[in-house]
Amino acid sequence: QVQLVESGGGLVQPGGSLRLSCAASRSIGSIWRMGWYRQAPGKERELVARIITDGGTTYVADSVKGRFTISRAAAQNTVYLQMNNLKPEDTAVYYCNANPSVGGGNYWGQGTQVTVSS
Repeated sequence: QVQLVESGGGLVQPGGSLRLSCAASRSIGSIWRMGWYRQAPGKERELVARIITDGGTTYVADSVKGRFTISRAAAQNTVYLQMNNLKPEDTAVYYCNANPSVGGGNYWGQGTQVTVSS
């Protein structure tokens, strides 16, 4: 089991930045992979970025490549999503996700709203 708590969402103007945080209830070193997904109104949930916690290998979706960065802070049991040059189409609820092991378990946070608007 792992509980995930997201924070850092909010309202930002186009071109602005936000950093989302996902705090895990246990050491992220014991979690194989963590990631960020988002879901805009009327759309399916989509993968934004994910990271293999051991080694730090990352994947970032093409739609946000060059603007978003995923990282981890093992000492804080936290994974971050740094979002720069935000666009209105980035508006969505952002969810943290954890897979403790390959093929075993899939956990979600409660989500945090990100709104990009002038």
